[in-house]
Amino acid sequence: MNLEKPNSSRGASLLRWGGSLLSIALMIYLLSRQGWHEIGLALTEIPLWIFVLAAGLMIISRFAVTGRWYALLRATDLKTSWGQVLRLTFAGLFATNFLPTTIGGDIVRLAGAVQYGLDGSVIAASLIADRLIGMFGMVLMVPFGLLPLLAWIKSGPIMSGLSSAPIMLLAGNSIFHKIWQKILSILRKIMQAIKYWWQHPTSLLGSFAFTVVHMLSFFGILWALFIGLGDPVPFGLVAGLYSFVYLVTLLPISINGYGLQELSISLIFSQVGGASLHNSLTVALIFRTLTMLASLPGAAFVPGIIAGRKDSITSLDEVDG
Repeated sequence: MNLEKPNSSRGASLLRWGGSLLSIALMIYLLSRQGWHEIGLALTEIPLWIFVLAAGLMIISRFAVTGRWYALLRATDLKTSWGQVLRLTFAGLFATNFLPTTIGGDIVRLAGAVQYGLDGSVIAASLIADRLIGMFGMVLMVPFGLLPLLAWIKSGPIMSGLSSAPIMLLAGNSIFHKIWQKILSILRKIMQAIKYWWQHPTSLLGSFAFTVVHMLSFFGILWALFIGLGDPVPFGLVAGLYSFVYLVTLLPISINGYGLQELSISLIFSQVGGASLHNSLTVALIFRTLTMLASLPGAAFVPGIIAGRKDSITSLDEVDG
Protein backbone atom coordinates (compact mmCIF):
# COMPACT_ATOMS: atom_id res chain seq x y z
CA MET A 1 0.00 0.00 0.00
CA ASN A 2 1.18 3.50 -0.81
CA LEU A 3 0.53 5.73 2.17
CA GLU A 4 2.64 8.60 0.91
CA LYS A 5 -0.18 10.39 -0.89
CA PRO A 6 -2.70 10.19 2.00
CA ASN A 7 -0.02 11.35 4.41
CA SER A 8 0.90 14.21 2.08
CA SER A 9 -2.75 15.20 1.76
CA ARG A 10 -3.17 15.05 5.53
CA GLY A 11 -0.07 17.18 5.98
CA ALA A 12 -1.34 19.78 3.51
CA SER A 13 -4.68 19.90 5.31
CA LEU A 14 -2.97 20.39 8.67
CA LEU A 15 -0.82 23.14 7.16
CA ARG A 16 -3.89 24.96 5.86
CA TRP A 17 -5.69 24.62 9.19
CA GLY A 18 -2.62 25.77 11.06
CA GLY A 19 -2.06 28.70 8.72
CA SER A 20 -5.66 29.85 9.00
CA LEU A 21 -5.73 29.53 12.78
CA LEU A 22 -2.43 31.39 13.14
CA SER A 23 -3.57 34.15 10.78
CA ILE A 24 -6.89 34.51 12.62
CA ALA A 25 -5.07 34.59 15.97
CA LEU A 26 -2.74 37.34 14.73
CA MET A 27 -5.70 39.29 13.36
CA ILE A 28 -7.53 39.03 16.69
CA TYR A 29 -4.35 40.19 18.42
CA LEU A 30 -4.14 43.22 16.14
CA LEU A 31 -7.82 43.96 16.73
CA SER A 32 -7.32 43.82 20.48
CA ARG A 33 -4.29 46.09 20.21
CA GLN A 34 -6.25 48.63 18.19
CA GLY A 35 -9.29 48.35 20.44
CA TRP A 36 -12.68 46.93 19.55
CA HIS A 37 -14.30 50.27 20.40
CA GLU A 38 -12.17 52.09 17.83
CA ILE A 39 -13.06 49.54 15.16
CA GLY A 40 -16.75 49.88 15.97
CA LEU A 41 -16.47 53.66 15.91
CA ALA A 42 -14.79 53.52 12.50
CA LEU A 43 -17.72 51.51 11.15
CA THR A 44 -20.17 54.20 12.21
CA GLU A 45 -18.11 56.85 10.44
CA ILE A 46 -18.60 55.31 6.99
CA PRO A 47 -21.47 57.07 5.14
CA LEU A 48 -24.42 54.90 4.15
CA TRP A 49 -23.90 55.63 0.46
CA ILE A 50 -20.41 54.10 0.67
CA PHE A 51 -21.90 50.86 1.98
CA VAL A 52 -24.52 50.91 -0.78
CA LEU A 53 -21.82 51.54 -3.40
CA ALA A 54 -19.63 48.75 -2.01
CA ALA A 55 -22.56 46.32 -1.99
CA GLY A 56 -23.46 47.27 -5.56
CA LEU A 57 -19.90 46.76 -6.74
CA MET A 58 -19.79 43.37 -5.03
CA ILE A 59 -22.94 42.30 -6.89
CA ILE A 60 -21.43 43.51 -10.17
CA SER A 61 -18.32 41.49 -9.36
CA ARG A 62 -20.35 38.31 -8.83
CA PHE A 63 -22.10 38.72 -12.19
CA ALA A 64 -18.77 39.47 -13.87
CA VAL A 65 -17.31 36.24 -12.48
CA THR A 66 -20.32 34.44 -13.94
CA GLY A 67 -19.76 36.15 -17.29
CA ARG A 68 -16.09 35.17 -17.32
CA TRP A 69 -16.97 31.47 -17.20
CA TYR A 70 -19.99 31.84 -19.49
CA ALA A 71 -17.84 33.45 -22.19
CA LEU A 72 -15.53 30.43 -22.15
CA LEU A 73 -18.40 27.94 -22.29
CA ARG A 74 -19.96 29.72 -25.26
CA ALA A 75 -16.91 28.74 -27.34
CA THR A 76 -17.58 25.05 -26.73
CA ASP A 77 -20.23 22.76 -28.18
CA LEU A 78 -22.00 22.64 -24.82
CA LYS A 79 -25.53 23.97 -24.72
CA THR A 80 -25.66 26.14 -21.63
CA SER A 81 -27.83 29.06 -20.63
CA TRP A 82 -26.90 32.16 -18.66
CA GLY A 83 -29.27 31.05 -15.90
CA GLN A 84 -27.56 27.69 -15.53
CA VAL A 85 -24.10 29.22 -15.38
CA LEU A 86 -25.30 31.88 -12.93
CA ARG A 87 -26.74 29.30 -10.54
CA LEU A 88 -23.66 27.08 -10.74
CA THR A 89 -21.38 30.07 -10.16
CA PHE A 90 -23.28 31.22 -7.08
CA ALA A 91 -23.35 27.64 -5.79
CA GLY A 92 -19.57 27.52 -6.19
CA LEU A 93 -19.13 30.87 -4.46
CA PHE A 94 -21.28 29.74 -1.54
CA ALA A 95 -19.34 26.49 -1.21
CA THR A 96 -16.05 28.38 -1.31
CA ASN A 97 -17.12 30.73 1.48
CA PHE A 98 -19.06 28.40 3.73
CA LEU A 99 -17.86 24.86 2.94
CA PRO A 100 -14.09 25.36 2.54
CA THR A 101 -13.04 22.20 4.35
CA THR A 102 -15.39 19.77 2.63
CA ILE A 103 -16.17 20.78 -0.93
CA GLY A 104 -14.42 23.41 -3.04
CA GLY A 105 -16.32 25.84 -5.22
CA ASP A 106 -14.94 24.43 -8.48
CA ILE A 107 -15.93 20.90 -7.45
CA VAL A 108 -19.47 22.09 -6.81
CA ARG A 109 -19.60 23.81 -10.21
CA LEU A 110 -18.28 20.69 -11.92
CA ALA A 111 -20.73 18.41 -10.11
CA GLY A 112 -23.65 20.70 -10.92
CA ALA A 113 -22.67 20.94 -14.59
CA VAL A 114 -22.45 17.15 -14.86
CA GLN A 115 -25.93 16.91 -13.34
CA TYR A 116 -27.10 19.20 -16.14
CA GLY A 117 -25.79 16.55 -18.55
CA LEU A 118 -22.75 18.53 -19.68
CA ASP A 119 -19.43 16.92 -20.62
CA GLY A 120 -17.35 16.72 -17.44
CA SER A 121 -13.98 16.91 -19.18
CA VAL A 122 -14.91 20.06 -21.10
CA ILE A 123 -16.35 21.65 -17.96
CA ALA A 124 -13.19 20.80 -16.01
CA ALA A 125 -11.02 22.40 -18.69
CA SER A 126 -13.22 25.51 -18.72
CA LEU A 127 -13.00 25.79 -14.93
CA ILE A 128 -9.22 25.63 -15.06
CA ALA A 129 -9.15 28.28 -17.79
CA ASP A 130 -11.63 30.40 -15.84
CA ARG A 131 -9.52 30.27 -12.69
CA LEU A 132 -6.28 31.00 -14.54
CA ILE A 133 -7.70 33.95 -16.46
CA GLY A 134 -8.75 35.43 -13.13
CA MET A 135 -5.25 34.88 -11.75
CA PHE A 136 -3.66 36.34 -14.87
CA GLY A 137 -5.71 39.50 -14.51
CA MET A 138 -4.47 39.97 -10.95
CA VAL A 139 -0.88 39.31 -11.98
CA LEU A 140 -1.13 42.20 -14.46
CA MET A 141 -2.02 44.53 -11.57
CA VAL A 142 1.03 43.65 -9.46
CA PRO A 143 3.30 46.33 -11.05
CA PHE A 144 0.99 49.08 -9.74
CA GLY A 145 2.04 48.26 -6.20
CA LEU A 146 5.41 46.60 -6.75
CA LEU A 147 7.71 49.58 -6.16
CA PRO A 148 6.06 50.62 -2.87
CA LEU A 149 6.12 46.99 -1.73
CA LEU A 150 9.80 46.59 -2.56
CA ALA A 151 10.59 49.85 -0.76
CA TRP A 152 8.68 48.58 2.28
CA ILE A 153 10.54 45.28 2.29
CA LYS A 154 13.93 46.97 1.94
CA SER A 155 13.13 49.36 4.78
CA GLY A 156 12.80 46.39 7.18
CA PRO A 157 9.45 47.44 8.71
CA ILE A 158 8.44 46.43 12.21
CA MET A 159 4.99 44.92 12.06
CA SER A 160 3.36 46.70 14.99
CA GLY A 161 5.80 45.16 17.42
CA LEU A 162 5.08 41.60 16.33
CA SER A 163 8.67 40.92 15.28
CA SER A 164 12.04 42.52 14.67
CA ALA A 165 13.02 44.20 11.43
CA PRO A 166 15.57 41.56 10.35
CA ILE A 167 13.04 38.77 10.80
CA MET A 168 10.43 40.70 8.83
CA LEU A 169 12.94 41.41 6.07
CA LEU A 170 13.79 37.73 5.71
CA ALA A 171 10.13 36.76 5.84
CA GLY A 172 9.30 39.39 3.24
CA ASN A 173 12.01 38.19 0.88
CA SER A 174 10.81 34.60 1.30
CA ILE A 175 7.23 35.60 0.54
CA PHE A 176 8.28 37.54 -2.56
CA HIS A 177 10.22 34.51 -3.80
CA LYS A 178 7.17 32.29 -3.33
CA ILE A 179 4.93 34.86 -5.02
CA TRP A 180 7.30 35.08 -8.00
CA GLN A 181 7.33 31.30 -8.32
CA LYS A 182 3.52 31.34 -8.13
CA ILE A 183 3.34 33.91 -10.93
CA LEU A 184 5.61 31.81 -13.17
CA SER A 185 3.54 28.72 -12.39
CA ILE A 186 0.32 30.57 -13.26
CA LEU A 187 1.74 31.73 -16.60
CA ARG A 188 2.85 28.18 -17.50
CA LYS A 189 -0.52 26.72 -16.56
CA ILE A 190 -2.37 29.38 -18.54
CA MET A 191 -0.52 28.44 -21.71
CA GLN A 192 -1.38 24.76 -21.18
CA ALA A 193 -4.98 25.19 -20.07
CA ILE A 194 -6.30 27.58 -22.70
CA LYS A 195 -4.93 25.90 -25.82
CA TYR A 196 -8.47 25.20 -26.97
CA TRP A 197 -9.57 28.79 -26.46
CA TRP A 198 -6.67 30.18 -28.49
CA GLN A 199 -8.75 29.04 -31.47
CA HIS A 200 -11.61 31.21 -30.17
CA PRO A 201 -9.97 34.56 -29.38
CA THR A 202 -13.29 36.39 -29.12
CA SER A 203 -14.37 34.10 -26.30
CA LEU A 204 -11.00 34.47 -24.60
CA LEU A 205 -11.06 38.26 -24.83
CA GLY A 206 -14.65 38.32 -23.61
CA SER A 207 -13.72 36.24 -20.59
CA PHE A 208 -10.79 38.53 -19.84
CA ALA A 209 -13.03 41.59 -20.19
CA PHE A 210 -15.33 40.15 -17.54
CA THR A 211 -12.41 39.53 -15.19
CA VAL A 212 -11.36 43.17 -15.66
CA VAL A 213 -14.86 44.24 -14.57
CA HIS A 214 -14.58 41.90 -11.58
CA MET A 215 -11.20 43.31 -10.57
CA LEU A 216 -12.26 46.93 -10.97
CA SER A 217 -15.27 46.17 -8.77
CA PHE A 218 -13.08 44.69 -6.03
CA PHE A 219 -10.61 47.56 -6.23
CA GLY A 220 -13.50 50.03 -6.20
CA ILE A 221 -14.91 48.50 -3.01
CA LEU A 222 -11.63 48.86 -1.14
CA TRP A 223 -11.01 52.33 -2.55
CA ALA A 224 -14.50 53.53 -1.56
CA LEU A 225 -14.28 52.08 1.95
CA PHE A 226 -10.98 53.82 2.65
CA ILE A 227 -12.50 57.08 1.38
CA GLY A 228 -15.49 56.52 3.64
CA LEU A 229 -13.15 56.19 6.61
CA GLY A 230 -11.41 59.44 5.69
CA ASP A 231 -8.21 57.54 4.96
CA PRO A 232 -7.99 57.52 1.14
CA VAL A 233 -5.58 55.30 -0.78
CA PRO A 234 -4.94 56.02 -4.50
CA PHE A 235 -6.93 53.69 -6.77
CA GLY A 236 -3.86 52.46 -8.65
CA LEU A 237 -2.12 51.62 -5.40
CA VAL A 238 -5.23 49.81 -4.17
CA ALA A 239 -5.14 47.68 -7.34
CA GLY A 240 -1.46 46.83 -6.95
CA LEU A 241 -1.60 46.08 -3.23
CA TYR A 242 -4.75 43.97 -3.42
CA SER A 243 -3.33 41.93 -6.31
CA PHE A 244 -0.39 41.11 -4.05
CA VAL A 245 -2.76 40.17 -1.23
CA TYR A 246 -4.64 37.93 -3.67
CA LEU A 247 -1.46 36.12 -4.69
CA VAL A 248 -0.50 35.64 -1.04
CA THR A 249 -3.85 33.96 -0.35
CA LEU A 250 -3.17 31.51 -3.20
CA LEU A 251 -0.30 30.02 -1.20
CA PRO A 252 -1.45 26.69 0.29
CA ILE A 253 -1.07 27.83 3.90
CA SER A 254 -4.68 28.61 4.80
CA ILE A 255 -8.27 27.52 4.14
CA ASN A 256 -9.75 29.81 1.49
CA GLY A 257 -7.52 32.62 2.77
CA TYR A 258 -9.49 32.88 6.02
CA GLY A 259 -7.57 35.10 8.38
CA LEU A 260 -4.69 35.34 5.92
CA GLN A 261 -6.57 37.70 3.58
CA GLU A 262 -7.70 39.94 6.42
CA LEU A 263 -4.26 39.97 8.01
CA SER A 264 -2.58 40.71 4.66
CA ILE A 265 -4.96 43.55 3.79
CA SER A 266 -4.56 45.07 7.26
CA LEU A 267 -0.78 45.00 7.30
CA ILE A 268 -0.03 45.80 3.67
CA PHE A 269 -2.47 48.68 3.37
CA SER A 270 -1.31 50.15 6.68
CA GLN A 271 2.41 49.63 6.08
CA VAL A 272 2.51 50.36 2.35
CA GLY A 273 -0.76 52.08 1.45
CA GLY A 274 -0.45 54.75 4.12
CA ALA A 275 -3.77 53.97 5.82
CA SER A 276 -4.00 53.53 9.58
CA LEU A 277 -3.97 50.00 10.95
CA HIS A 278 -7.41 50.18 12.55
CA ASN A 279 -8.95 51.52 9.32
CA SER A 280 -7.22 48.77 7.33
CA LEU A 281 -8.58 46.16 9.74
CA THR A 282 -12.05 47.65 9.41
CA VAL A 283 -11.90 47.55 5.61
CA ALA A 284 -10.61 43.97 5.64
CA LEU A 285 -13.50 42.80 7.84
CA ILE A 286 -16.13 44.64 5.79
CA PHE A 287 -14.68 43.25 2.56
CA ARG A 288 -14.85 39.65 3.84
CA THR A 289 -18.40 40.19 5.11
CA LEU A 290 -19.58 41.57 1.76
CA THR A 291 -17.96 38.68 -0.08
CA MET A 292 -19.75 36.14 2.08
CA LEU A 293 -23.12 37.90 1.95
CA ALA A 294 -22.96 38.14 -1.85
CA SER A 295 -22.53 34.36 -2.09
CA LEU A 296 -25.63 33.54 0.00
CA PRO A 297 -27.96 33.04 -3.02
CA GLY A 298 -25.89 29.96 -3.83
CA ALA A 299 -27.25 28.30 -0.69
CA ALA A 300 -30.41 27.50 -2.63
CA PHE A 301 -28.50 25.29 -5.09
CA VAL A 302 -25.63 23.68 -3.15
CA PRO A 303 -27.68 21.07 -1.22
CA GLY A 304 -29.15 19.64 -4.40
CA ILE A 305 -25.75 19.46 -6.09
CA ILE A 306 -24.19 17.71 -3.12
CA ALA A 307 -27.09 15.28 -2.90
CA GLY A 308 -26.92 14.65 -6.63
CA ARG A 309 -30.52 15.61 -7.23
CA LYS A 310 -30.74 17.10 -10.70
CA ASP A 311 -34.33 18.26 -10.25
CA SER A 312 -33.38 20.53 -7.36
CA ILE A 313 -31.10 22.66 -9.53
CA THR A 314 -33.06 22.49 -12.77
CA SER A 315 -36.47 23.45 -11.43
CA LEU A 316 -35.83 27.06 -12.44
CA ASP A 317 -34.77 26.25 -16.00
CA GLU A 318 -38.25 27.06 -17.31
CA VAL A 319 -37.47 30.70 -16.61
CA ASP A 320 -34.62 30.55 -19.14
CA GLY A 321 -36.95 29.52 -21.94
